[in-house]
Amino acid sequence: MTRFGIAFRMTVIGFAASFLLPARAGEVIRPYLLARREGLPATATFATVILERLLDLVTVLALFAVFVLTIEPATVAANPTQFARVKLGGAFAAAVAAAGLGLFFALAGHPERVGRVALRVERVLPGALARAIARFVETFAEGLAVMRQPRRLLVSLALSLPLWLCIAAGVWATSRAFHITLPFPGSFLVMTLLVVGVAVPTPGAIGGFHAAYQFAVQTFYAAPDDRAVGAAIVLHAISFVPVTLLGIVFMAREGLTLAGAKKLAEQGTRRPDDSAPAKMSELNRSVR
Repeated sequence: MTRFGIAFRMTVIGFAASFLLPARAGEVIRPYLLARREGLPATATFATVILERLLDLVTVLALFAVFVLTIEPATVAANPTQFARVKLGGAFAAAVAAAGLGLFFALAGHPERVGRVALRVERVLPGALARAIARFVETFAEGLAVMRQPRRLLVSLALSLPLWLCIAAGVWATSRAFHITLPFPGSFLVMTLLVVGVAVPTPGAIGGFHAAYQFAVQTFYAAPDDRAVGAAIVLHAISFVPVTLLGIVFMAREGLTLAGAKKLAEQGTRRPDDSAPAKMSELNRSVR
């Protein structure tokens, strides 16, 4: 089990790297740094990142459901067709999240069996490659250990809720500061669309974040263009700049430069099965 302080620092470094480097490099850097510091299999730590994203999606969709169930359609400026499309998209994402959780639960319950099933690809692939794939799949499944403990999974979901409520409060307060009128549950709608915008793999979510926010407040709350642009810029700065500055400080404490972080991300994407201590030592040397 990893220590909270280490996990926090590695998470902040990952967020900073995603802001400063393309293709959300921090999502690769974070599990590799955590594995290096805690002596864990890199593939297993990468599995926890995917599970975290899935739990985040479940929480965001739950808040979006609160918006759909509590908001009066007459208070939304969008026409019924637009509103129906958003609700349909939310329902589809909820189905995907539920299917993903079910798949992860199945993987976590029988990691050895999953590895044996993966070995069957040896019939069509060279033996060494098939064994590498089987080892990767089995280690990935082992990283989903929390799925075998429903109580801890529920605790993780419970801890995710206040985090996303704070994010929603920031969206609501920034919008109100620019005189964009929306009820607090309306921030759940805006936040859901921001999650879609942030998924665009640009450094710091620049562009996607702003476009998603502008679309949300202009389409559903009739915000003037100048206010929507200004609020998007300020909200983006509030959301990303502080954590990036803190991440840079933590990177310096780890002896990791931006160039080293980029190299680490490139090596991580090329070597998803990298869990051996010797290979970890090589990664350590490459970023210093």
